[in-house]
Amino acid sequence: MGNPVLIIGNKNYSSWSLRPWLLMKVAGIAFDEVRIPLYQQGSTGAIQAHAPAGRARYRKVPILHDGALQVWDSLAICEYVAERWPESNGWPADRAARAWARCVSAEMHSGFQTLRTQMPMNCRRPRGLIDPAAAQDATLRGEIDRVIEIWTSCRAAAGASGPFLFGPFGVADAMYAPVVLRFSIYEVPLPAPAQVYADAILGLPALQNWIADARAETDVLAQFEK
Repeated sequence: MGNPVLIIGNKNYSSWSLRPWLLMKVAGIAFDEVRIPLYQQGSTGAIQAHAPAGRARYRKVPILHDGALQVWDSLAICEYVAERWPESNGWPADRAARAWARCVSAEMHSGFQTLRTQMPMNCRRPRGLIDPAAAQDATLRGEIDRVIEIWTSCRAAAGASGPFLFGPFGVADAMYAPVVLRFSIYEVPLPAPAQVYADAILGLPALQNWIADARAETDVLAQFEK
């Protein structure tokens, strides 16, 4: 059986694609990637060509093909990677920490809609603050504060076991990596512990490779150019 194949969208914009891609890269898992530019003529058909069995109308990325098995949705792919390649250290070994990591990963997966809308991922965007009116949005501010709270509390518990949320890089870090990018791009001020964590994520060679590829893309999606 050949390498698994990860179907992704634009590296400049697709935060959901980044999550499993980064987890697999940091873990050293060999895989092939297929990039499909999103929101263009032919994008839907290209995605549906890789769609999960029985879901011919599926229109989202990422999708992971591992032999005959197809796994879709970022968090589901990360869960699969953690189980399929246990050496990836996707989840903490400690049961309580593992439950905590799953909670914060699921919280990112299902929440923070205002942050996603007001601060879309755009690796080519010049660094700088968001629109002043958006910056005054109480819901956005609350979501930013909640992310900082998660990072700070997880890092305080992890201590010296590693620089990431639960020590070694894992699924929870993959889920929050696009937010690290957003906070860097939009110059969100962070308290020292959260900034140390963000710097550890930004320093990952795999993430730097993703950013370089993203900046080399020429596709422009107006809805993400805020």
